[in-house]
Amino acid sequence: MRVETIGDATLYLGDCMEVLPTLGRVDAVITDPPYGIGADAHHGPESSGWRQHHVRGWDETTPPAEAFEALQKAGKKCIVWGGNYFPLPPASRWLVWNKVQRGFSLADAELAWTSLGGAVRVFDLPRSPALYKQQEHPTQKPLLLMRWCIEQVGNARSILDPYMGSGTTGVACVELGLKFIGIEREPKYFDIACKRIEQAYAQGQLFAPEQPKPQQLGLEAA
Repeated sequence: MRVETIGDATLYLGDCMEVLPTLGRVDAVITDPPYGIGADAHHGPESSGWRQHHVRGWDETTPPAEAFEALQKAGKKCIVWGGNYFPLPPASRWLVWNKVQRGFSLADAELAWTSLGGAVRVFDLPRSPALYKQQEHPTQKPLLLMRWCIEQVGNARSILDPYMGSGTTGVACVELGLKFIGIEREPKYFDIACKRIEQAYAQGQLFAPEQPKPQQLGLEAA
């Protein structure tokens, strides 16, 4: 197992099921596990730059049920993107990334299960301008979206992402001045995450720009 420490970020190259038992409990787990829908077989745009880092096989199956039990134990609060694909308990507060655009081959929106309680929240952000200009992983989430997720967990000071991918959650933590722990089992994506987090530290902590206001789904939206 390889471990890299970059500022307040500690990054593990390895299987999260082996690493998680060695860690203490964090304030929040925010992660985006493989959905098991074969995203590793898709080809992204040449202009995005991620093809050269493409790794096959990582999205053939979803993580085992015990992985999601471990995630819930690892953090006081928990956000899991793709929660509709996984064996997770009922939840009232789901997070929705509304991609605004309609009719393309991928989903119009993505869902995150949370342990937070409360009302459903929606984040409106077009996928193309927010993401693909600098995409280095085929399912990489936008940085603004991950910052919004961190805001949802309140005054968390330590964030864990056990399926780190290219490190977007870690970059968001650096910009917000938070401690980050990331785990990734694919060496190529681990190296990309290390580079991105190093670059984020080189730029220094930033103030988050004004975010689009989340919308509550309820009777008033009917």
